[in-house]
Amino acid sequence: SSGKLARFADGSAVVQSGDTAVMVTAVSKTKPSPSQFMPLVVDYRQKAAAAGRIPTNYLRREIGSSDKEILTSRVIGKICSEFFPLYQVLCNLLAVDGVNEPDVLAINGGAVRIGMIDGECVVNPTRKEMSSSTLNLVVAGAPKSQIVMMEASAENILQQDFCHAIKVGVKYTQQIIQGIQQLVKEIGVTKRTPQKLFTPSPEIISFHVSYLCICFCLFLKFPPYATNEIGKVTGVNRRELGHGALAEKALYPVIPKDFPFTIRVTSEVLESNGSSSMASACGGSLALMDAGVPVSSAVAGVAVGLVTKNNPDKGEIEDYRLLTDILGIEDYNGDMDFKIAGTSKGITALQADIKLPGIPIKIVMEAIQQASVAKKEIIQIMNKTISKPRASRKENGPVVETVQVPLSKRAKFVGPGGYNLKKLQAETGVTVSQVDEETFSVFAPTPSAMHEARDFITEICKDDQEQQLEFGAVYTATITEIRDTGVMVKLYPNMTAVLLHNTQLDQRKIKHPTALGLEVGQEIQVKYFGRDPADGRMRLSRKVLQSPATSVVRTLNDRSSIVMGESISQSSSNSTR
Repeated sequence: SSGKLARFADGSAVVQSGDTAVMVTAVSKTKPSPSQFMPLVVDYRQKAAAAGRIPTNYLRREIGSSDKEILTSRVIGKICSEFFPLYQVLCNLLAVDGVNEPDVLAINGGAVRIGMIDGECVVNPTRKEMSSSTLNLVVAGAPKSQIVMMEASAENILQQDFCHAIKVGVKYTQQIIQGIQQLVKEIGVTKRTPQKLFTPSPEIISFHVSYLCICFCLFLKFPPYATNEIGKVTGVNRRELGHGALAEKALYPVIPKDFPFTIRVTSEVLESNGSSSMASACGGSLALMDAGVPVSSAVAGVAVGLVTKNNPDKGEIEDYRLLTDILGIEDYNGDMDFKIAGTSKGITALQADIKLPGIPIKIVMEAIQQASVAKKEIIQIMNKTISKPRASRKENGPVVETVQVPLSKRAKFVGPGGYNLKKLQAETGVTVSQVDEETFSVFAPTPSAMHEARDFITEICKDDQEQQLEFGAVYTATITEIRDTGVMVKLYPNMTAVLLHNTQLDQRKIKHPTALGLEVGQEIQVKYFGRDPADGRMRLSRKVLQSPATSVVRTLNDRSSIVMGESISQSSSNSTR
């Protein structure tokens, strides 16, 4: 729908799919400016209220932009830059149903998402369908089956399947474009004719779908000196975020799903006169192999450029040339920056920055074929350096092991208040986490740290005299500490002291052990009842060895009288008499 919401804006539209709705507004600059540089500004925001939720931060409000929002804004900006160079476009998520993705709705001037499930293409798949899809392709089209933008991440699918998905996507974009053209005929307004055409310098951008479970991430840093410029060195900017996300998508499919470590790859761009994202994909693949990560295959990427000769009368491309592995000047003056990455067998990521109003699908297919040939050549060069992951990790690499701790020794392994675990982690630098009742996972930053941790665990869990303790037997215990809740005792010298609670000290109810005259160093008799199956603590009792407390009885005839012990029978006989 259009013209119902945000009516003061130059343009507004609400796009809906299912119960997901996005409102997009466009506002042009009305006041003249001495500056000739007037960039398009796109801002895509996902509001918590759209999902019926309250933000979880301390202020309970939306703060800043997430990576997902920034990357989606860049995709929209890339599409609109050739059509709306003087606009500010704001995309406001009004409602989300958790089924239909809102990003394609925000893009839509003719865009579809193509998934591939069991070898079949699915148009605009739901969130649930995307979880089982091997392809995530976003295609934005223009009239006459032209392609404006493409972004893709794939699980190493074959080139012919990828090309088929592009053709399906282009076909369905035409249906959306026809609907938009009909909407323009009904409620469109006359556009102003600009006095001077202006085309802003394009940025290389990318779109990335955040993975729910992140076990792998790639961060790219692009300092100003990489292009001999002076600039601010602050936090991550949109360019670094976009380029890093594209390289991450290229490498993610070859990471083993059962790898026990979280992997962080950093790419520092020292000099740039080409595609930094594709260089990061190649360098990241080599770094993963060198680190001993068992990747399934090497990954390489290449950027393909396009130079065209247009017929101004027909508005069509008369002649063109595709350029492989373009330089910075070829990217700046060319008509396309087409990045593709993958293995020698398939494609894992694609990003096409098309600077024309649209290009035929024929040119796209040729670019994919030309890039695939170059990609295989790059992989052959990379294989000369390292062709497969290292069999063993480097000496400074992290190590993870599992330790079996029986329930009978868990209390000793953890220690009172977690003392032993805290000491282990402080002295060796390892991290211990519990997997199940008897299994603990130990992560060490280096093999030497793991060796120290292994010795520490062996020492505190070594077999001792407890194996000789007999269930139900009576032992002599030594009091080592007096507490408000009971006494700490040891059955043998090298044993960890255990608590003998006040309730197990005597048949009578006491509030403090000193009421029984107990002292540190005193020996008492206790009965052993094994280990508690729930927490593994040793169960001891002194109470069961004590004779029952003297009975206290009130007579029925005289409630004020109290008869104790042996006088009970005598009082009873007297009352009978």
